[in-house]
Amino acid sequence: MIELLWPWALALAPLPLLLRALLPPRAQRHAALRVPFSLPWRGLEGATGGSDGRRGPLLLLAIVWLGLLSGLARPTWIGEPVVLPNEGRDLMLAVDISGSMRVEDMRVDKQLVRRIDAVKAVGGQFVERRRGDRVGLILFGSRAYVQSPLSHDTRTVDRFLQEAQIGFAGQETAIGDALGLAVKRLRDRPTESRVLVLLTDGQDTASSVDPLEAAALAASLEIRVHTIGIGADSLTVPGMLGSRFGSRRVNPSADLDEATLEAIARRTGGRYFRARDPQELATIYREIDRLEPVETDTATFRPRRSLQHWPLALAVLASFLLALREARGGRSMAREARA
Repeated sequence: MIELLWPWALALAPLPLLLRALLPPRAQRHAALRVPFSLPWRGLEGATGGSDGRRGPLLLLAIVWLGLLSGLARPTWIGEPVVLPNEGRDLMLAVDISGSMRVEDMRVDKQLVRRIDAVKAVGGQFVERRRGDRVGLILFGSRAYVQSPLSHDTRTVDRFLQEAQIGFAGQETAIGDALGLAVKRLRDRPTESRVLVLLTDGQDTASSVDPLEAAALAASLEIRVHTIGIGADSLTVPGMLGSRFGSRRVNPSADLDEATLEAIARRTGGRYFRARDPQELATIYREIDRLEPVETDTATFRPRRSLQHWPLALAVLASFLLALREARGGRSMAREARA
């Protein structure tokens, strides 16, 4: 759609005609000499000053005038409305990819799958629901690193989560380092929207920063931390040759440090959750959606591009043609006079 920002400028279009009608005609000057052999000059007058000869210059003058007025009216192209994502929250996910995340104790349709696979499936759905938030991803094992910085591109964050592989960051668990790295990434963001969701299945064994000290720093910066402990409470280990003979029940989450996870959440104003299977994990993520709702208000804008240069270029071109015509007419008259 094209819109004129100053449409009143076009009201000046009839001004030349109005001036011609109101102003008195220009006085005719008579020649001081009478030339008896004036017949050739009359032919020259018909060639250059007659009504047919004046139509071209008048048309070019009209183009120049209308082009200048059109440029003054400031024509602008306005595009279709574009929806801008709102600022929303700055939500960082810290996901454990240490060696223990390969334990198969997550039951899906009567079949056991690895913990990391359950996190990828359920966590991916959670990330997709956070449209409007700036979501980032931290992966940690023996070390913690930012896999995806804070971004509105939730699809890319989900893809990075799906591509995470156990052991890429080492086999141990550095909860304190992951928490400290998240604090570093979130501390410069608006205070009312900084959230970290930390998921692990074990206890801190490799951090250079104590998890509770990192939690105290997060609390001082008003960063809420929700912690999730994942892993089943009970798992049957088959006996000889996979039979029930000699099978035993074990607790695969014996190393889960729930006390520390609870303390981290409590100090930062968040909550601690326990996920023993994918269904509980999905419920936890929905509860986090409720605690940290996505803002639904959006802003729109319409892109604008000025078209002012086009009518002005047309006016310049018409001016050039008019000047070229006048120059050619002058040279033609000079040649006729010499002849």
